[in-house]
Amino acid sequence: MKNSVSLHRVIQASPEKVFRAFADPIAHAAWLPPYGFVCTVQQMDFKVGGKYRMTFINFSTGNGHSFGGTYVEIKPNERIKYTDSFDDPNLPGEMTTTVWLNKVSCGTELKVLQEGIPAAIPAEMCYLGWQESLDKLIKLVEPEIPDA
Repeated sequence: MKNSVSLHRVIQASPEKVFRAFADPIAHAAWLPPYGFVCTVQQMDFKVGGKYRMTFINFSTGNGHSFGGTYVEIKPNERIKYTDSFDDPNLPGEMTTTVWLNKVSCGTELKVLQEGIPAAIPAEMCYLGWQESLDKLIKLVEPEIPDA
């Protein structure tokens, strides 16, 4: 599909820990924005039918772009499906992102499919952004740090 990206990773962390990185607004803001961006979460009602709103801010320029959507499907530790729409009228339409988590012998198999990417965003740039985000996700969830 022309306006979609698909990614696959095996992560050395449990599905429960990876799922929590999507469900917790502080964790989500830490790993979701690609390198060079920071994220503020204005709203995150992580339940089916719940809404979310976020802003990615370009750390170099200070400019941001906001987006939000609705959680369509949540199956704890297995699947998350949500919609995305940008506030910018130059990025019209609604995207749908589906995340699958599958327990494997060494942790979690993660699959991401994002569909309906606005035509103004080259799919390869979206793919690069997701690669950076997943790198940050892995660096968040793979370390096992015991309490002091």
